[in-house]
Amino acid sequence: MGNEDRKNELPIGWVMKRFDEIISRAVLGGNYENSESNSGIPVIKMGNIDRGKISIDKVQYLPFESGYNKNDILKKGDLLFNTRNTLDLVGKVSVWNEELPQALYNSNLLKLEFKGEVVESNFYMNYVFNSLEILGQLKARATGTTSVAAIYGRDLNSVKFVLPPIPEQRAISNVLSTWDTAIQTTQELISQKEQKKKWLMQNLLTGKKRLTGFNGEWKEYSLNYFIEELREKPSKFEKYEIFTSAKSGLMKQTDYYGDNRITNREDADYNVLPPGFITYRSRSDDGLFTFNKNNFSETGLISGYYPVFRSPNGDTDFILDFINYKKYKLAKYAIGTSQLVLSFGALKNAKFILPEFKEQTAISQVLQTADKEITLLKTKLEQQKLQKKGLMQVLLTGKVRVKN
Repeated sequence: MGNEDRKNELPIGWVMKRFDEIISRAVLGGNYENSESNSGIPVIKMGNIDRGKISIDKVQYLPFESGYNKNDILKKGDLLFNTRNTLDLVGKVSVWNEELPQALYNSNLLKLEFKGEVVESNFYMNYVFNSLEILGQLKARATGTTSVAAIYGRDLNSVKFVLPPIPEQRAISNVLSTWDTAIQTTQELISQKEQKKKWLMQNLLTGKKRLTGFNGEWKEYSLNYFIEELREKPSKFEKYEIFTSAKSGLMKQTDYYGDNRITNREDADYNVLPPGFITYRSRSDDGLFTFNKNNFSETGLISGYYPVFRSPNGDTDFILDFINYKKYKLAKYAIGTSQLVLSFGALKNAKFILPEFKEQTAISQVLQTADKEITLLKTKLEQQKLQKKGLMQVLLTGKVRVKN
C-alpha cells in the first residue's frame, strides 16, 4: 500500500509523519569504558533497555573519579533508543522514570527529543515505539549480523509515525499508564510473595521455624533413605516428548522420540521421565546441580546424562525443594576437576539433617501454597500484559478512539 493510500485511511484528525519531521534532537551518550566497580555513577547501557521500560537488575558504574559529560545525566522522561544490539533486540526503546537517583547513558543509546507541536510527550512516544507497527519498521531497517546489528540515525529518518492530535495522545497515554500501574502492582506483589517463599524456605527447610504440632528432633540421614532411581529406557514402538532440564526449569523440546532421525542414531540415549519424577544434569561446570520435577501431564524422555528418581515413601515435593535449597553442599560428593560429575549413587550418599516424613509433607504443603499464589499472580501478570498489548494495537492506530 502506498503512502497516499495509507494517509487516506487515517482516522479524522490524525497525521502521518516521518521521524525526521517530528524529531528536534537526537544525541548519543558518552563513550564510557566498562567498569567492574560496584560504586560510582550508574551507566545505563543497551542491556538495561527493555521493551518500554528500564531494567536495573544489572548495572555497571563509572568510578567517581572518572570524567563525564553532564549532558549525559538522565532526567525523568528521557527517551532512550538502543542503536546497537543483536538483530532481535536492536531498536529497543524505553523511557527513563528515575529508576535510580542519578545515572548516565552510554554511546550505544540515542536520547530522543521531539517537536512539541506534534508530540505530546516522550511517554506517549515510548508506547508508539513499542507498537507492532513501529517494531516492524525498525526490524526492517536493522543492518548487520544476527549477533551484532545496528540502526543508525539515517535509518530512523524514514520511519513513519501515525499521530493523533495532542489531546488524544494525552488521553491514550493516560489509559495505557493505568495499565502500566496495574502491571507494576502485580509485579510488586509477585516480588513480595517470592520473598515470603524465600523466607519460608530459609526457616522451614532448616528447622529454624517449626510448624504447629511438630517438635521432634531432626536427624542426619543419607538421601538413600528418601530417594529411589528409575532406570527405564524408552520403547522404540512408542512416541515420547523429549525434555531438557535447565536452571530455569524443565522444558519440552521440539523433537520427539519415535522420529527416525532420533531413534536410528547409534548414540541416542534417553531415560524415561514420568510425571511427578525428579531429574538433574549429572554434570556441572560450577558445582551447582539443579533439580527439576516433571510437572507435565505426559511421560517424556530426558538425556541419559540426567538420572531420574522420586521419593518412594515421603513427599517428592519436599525432597525437590530441600535438595535445591541445599544443592551448594552437593559439590563435595561429586568427582572431577574442570567439570564435576554427581552420579545418582553419590547423590544417595549425601547426608543432611532432615525431619520425619509427616513434617516433610506439612512443610511441602506450606511451600506449595506459596508457589500457587506466585503462579496465579504470574498468570494474572501475563493476562495484563496481553490486554495492554491489545489496547496499544487499537488505540495507537485509531481503530478505537479515546475521548479527550
